Amino acid sequence: MTDANPLDQPVDPERVGSEQPEPTGPRVTDKRRLDPETGKVRDVRPGSAAGQAEVDADVVADEALEVLEAEVVTGPGEVVEGEDVHPDTTLAADLTRDLQRLQAEYVNYKKRVDRDREMHRDLAVASVVEALLPVLDDIHLARQHGDLEGGPFSAIADKLDGILTKIGVERYGQPGDAFDPNVHEALMHIEAELAEGTEGTTVVQVLQPGYRMGQRIIRVARVAVADPQT
Repeated sequence: MTDANPLDQPVDPERVGSEQPEPTGPRVTDKRRLDPETGKVRDVRPGSAAGQAEVDADVVADEALEVLEAEVVTGPGEVVEGEDVHPDTTLAADLTRDLQRLQAEYVNYKKRVDRDREMHRDLAVASVVEALLPVLDDIHLARQHGDLEGGPFSAIADKLDGILTKIGVERYGQPGDAFDPNVHEALMHIEAELAEGTEGTTVVQVLQPGYRMGQRIIRVARVAVADPQT
């Protein structure tokens, strides 16, 4: 008795179709809402093939959003590192912090240099004017006595006064000014009739004028003062 040849047995077509191997290779899903052939809107309702593809796409987008949210930026140049932060991101944050610190240090340095430059300029001008004080006092006395009127030295004295004004030096002190111990030095206290309504100690004579440059006093004005009569 011979065994039946399995090749001679009839083949069930439905069985053969169900036992075909699964296709291999990349799987492409068309997620376009419009059918490229008909131009109609595809069915994207839940449960349909197109609707399931859209749901899968939303899941992928949500996962990508969660990865991005792991990198939280808390301020300029500061990054809270998550699990998947790229090393270049941390390096960029460190370099940004270094640059901001250098910029702040440069701004502070520039302000300090400008302030020191102005201070040194004022000190230099004040030292020169202080050295010229005896000459300025002689010119002032000569002008008070009328010795400079019509003489050749009048133009020289006017030019010197113009130079002092140009560099910011001011001569101050006039009879009738209210006495201020911060800018006046009282060398004499005399009895004198003051204008009616005058209150407080008043300058009645300027012995040596004062010189100042802005808020800096080069020399206080030396004056004689009087008190109002009671």
